[in-house]
Amino acid sequence: MMNKKVIIDYLYLDLQTCDRCIGTDTVLEAVVAELTPALELAGFAVTLRKTEIKTAHMAKEYRFLSSPTIRVNGHDICSTVSESSCACCGDISGTDMDCRVFEYEGKNYDVPPGAMLAEAILRGVFLPMHESRDCYSLPANLKIFFRGKERKQAACCCKSGC
Repeated sequence: MMNKKVIIDYLYLDLQTCDRCIGTDTVLEAVVAELTPALELAGFAVTLRKTEIKTAHMAKEYRFLSSPTIRVNGHDICSTVSESSCACCGDISGTDMDCRVFEYEGKNYDVPPGAMLAEAILRGVFLPMHESRDCYSLPANLKIFFRGKERKQAACCCKSGC
């Protein structure tokens, strides 16, 4: 009987256009598929939940700091947020946009390496972090992203009725 749980949350802005989000999704799915049999053998039930953060309201609800975000049992696998320019999300919002960069073994990656994700997931399972409920406010770049996305969608709908 599996009474221990591993909940992996994948929070992202877009899986249609954004290369970072799409690439991270692909790597995450492969890593979860590889780790799940071993975790189940150890008595863990593994759940992968994917959530598209569509609005500023959702971002606040999920305490979303940067895209993409991966959490294990509620804890971000990255201890800090590092970002760089993301042309894909800039195209979505019509603004300059910075998205998450994953730091691993002294290098920065737009899409995290599988080894990084495997280590982070296992660390999250076997070395759980203590709960931290710091004060949250929506990061400025996400405010800009959602405002730009809304403006772009409104302009599109007004012009072509989409």
